[in-house]
Amino acid sequence: MARRQWSIAGQLFALQALVVTLLVLAGAAGVALLARSDSNQAAEQEVLAVAQTVANAPGVRAALTAADPSATLQPYAEATRTATGTDFVVVMAPNRTRYSHPNPDLIGQPFIGDIGPALAGQPFTTTNVGTLGESVRAVVPVYGDGHRIIGLVSVGITTKAINRKLLGQVPVLLGGAVPALALAATGSWLLSRRLRRQTHGLGPSQMTRMYEYYDAVLHSVREGLLVLTRDGRVALVNDEGRRLLGLAEDAAVTDRPVSGIDLPPAVAELLDSGRDAHDEPILAGDRVLVANQRTTRFEGTVLGTVLTLRDQTELRNLASELDSVRALTEALQAQTHESANRLHTVLTLVELGRTAEAVQLATRDLALAQQLTDRVVGAVTEPALAALLLGKSARAGERGVDLVIEPDCRLDDSPLPTTDLLTVVGNLVDNALEAVAGTPPPRRVRVFVGAADDEIVVRVGDSGPGLDPDRVADAFRRGWSTKSAGRGLGLALVGQVVRRHGGRTDVARAEDGGTLFTVRLPIPREAT
Repeated sequence: MARRQWSIAGQLFALQALVVTLLVLAGAAGVALLARSDSNQAAEQEVLAVAQTVANAPGVRAALTAADPSATLQPYAEATRTATGTDFVVVMAPNRTRYSHPNPDLIGQPFIGDIGPALAGQPFTTTNVGTLGESVRAVVPVYGDGHRIIGLVSVGITTKAINRKLLGQVPVLLGGAVPALALAATGSWLLSRRLRRQTHGLGPSQMTRMYEYYDAVLHSVREGLLVLTRDGRVALVNDEGRRLLGLAEDAAVTDRPVSGIDLPPAVAELLDSGRDAHDEPILAGDRVLVANQRTTRFEGTVLGTVLTLRDQTELRNLASELDSVRALTEALQAQTHESANRLHTVLTLVELGRTAEAVQLATRDLALAQQLTDRVVGAVTEPALAALLLGKSARAGERGVDLVIEPDCRLDDSPLPTTDLLTVVGNLVDNALEAVAGTPPPRRVRVFVGAADDEIVVRVGDSGPGLDPDRVADAFRRGWSTKSAGRGLGLALVGQVVRRHGGRTDVARAEDGGTLFTVRLPIPREAT
C-alpha cells in the first residue's frame, strides 16, 4: 500500500510541537542549572556567615584555650547547627584536631579537607568530600591574643541537602513550563488547522506536482486565459493570453488593476462589467476573439473572474471567403433554375412556330448576364473579388435589389491582402443590402472599387433610409446594429481592417438617398 503522505499542516504542527518542546525543555534545564548555581552560591554565603559568627563568638575563643575544649564547643556547635539548618559545625585546632562534630565518635580525629587558606588568615569556601559526603563548606580562622590563630571553624551543607531544596522547587518550575508548553501546542494546533483549511490538506509533493502540472497546462493551452481576483486585480495571464491581448512577455501585469494595463477597449469593458459572457465575439487590435467570461466560486465564496479567449481571425477570414463562394454557388444554382425555365419557354415558343420571340427572349437574358459578367471580370482582375461581386449581384437580384457596378470601377492585381479586401467589400455590400431590405422599390446598391492616388478606394452606397449622423461613430463599434437580432460585427471588421492599414473611412449621403460608405486604404510603398 502506498505510504500516506503528511499534509503541510501536519508537518508544520509536528515540527512546531517538536521545536516548542525542545525550547521548553531547554528553558527548564537552564532554569534548573541556574537555580542550582544560585543554591550553591546561597549555601556558600550561608556557611561562610555562620562560620564567621561562630569564630567571632567570645565563648569559642575562651573554650579553645581551656583544658577540655570539646566539653564546651560540642554542645554549642550542635545548637548552632540545629538553629542554622546546616549539616555540620566543626571547631578544630590548627593541627586539624576536631573539638566538635555531628558524630561524637569523630571528635578528636583529624579534619578532612583543605584548611590552608584559613591558616594563612583568609576565610574561604570550597566543595569537598568528607565524612558526611560531598558538601559545600567554609573554613574561617579564630584569632586569639596578639592576632594569633588559635583554632579554625568549618561549617558545611551537604550536596544532598542542597539537591533536596532544588527538588522542592520542581513543582514551581513545572507550574511555569507545563502551561507554556500547553499554550504553545494550542497555538501550533490552531495555526496548523488554519493552514490545513487553506491548503485543503495537501502535502508538499502534491502541491508541487499540482503547481507544475497546472503551470504547464495554463501556459501551453491554445486559449488565452486571464484571471482576476475578487477585487479586480490581475492574478494570471498565460502566454496565449499575452499574445492575443498584445502584452509584452516581460510586461508586469499581475497584481495590478485592469485599468492599469493597456488592454484592448472591448476586453477592458468586458472585464470591468464583470458580467458573464458566452462565445461573445470581440475585437482586440487586428484580431477577432471569441470571449467566455464567468464568475468563479468555491464553496459559495466568490474567488474572482475567469476570461478565456479564442482567436477566430483566420476562421472569420475563411468564413468570409466561404460565404462568397457559397453566394456564388447559390447564384449559379438560381441562374441554372431560371435558365431551365427560360429554356423550356424558348422550346415551347419554337414548337409553336414563334421563332422570332424565342430568339429575342434567349438572347436578351443572355446578353444581360454576359454584360454583367464581362463588366465585373473586365474591371476586376482579382478572381476572388470578382467572384464576390458576381455572387452579391445574384443575391441582390434574388432580393429584388439592383446591384450596380459603377462604370469606372477598375482594379488590377490588388496590392493589399485579398482577405482584407474581401472583408471590406463583402461587409459593406452586405450592410447595404440589409439597409435597403424592406424599403419600397426601387431598391439600389452602387459599388465602386478602384485605385487612385496611391490608395485603394472602396465606395458602397444604397437607397435605404440613411444613417443618422449622430450614429456614425457607433456604426463601426462591435455590437452596434440597426437590426434587433444583428451581431454588429460586419462594420466593426471593416473598421479593424482600416485601422490595421492606416486608412480612413468617410460616411456621407448617397445620391440615391441612403448612406454612402467610402473606405480608403493606402497602398504599401513596396507595392508601388
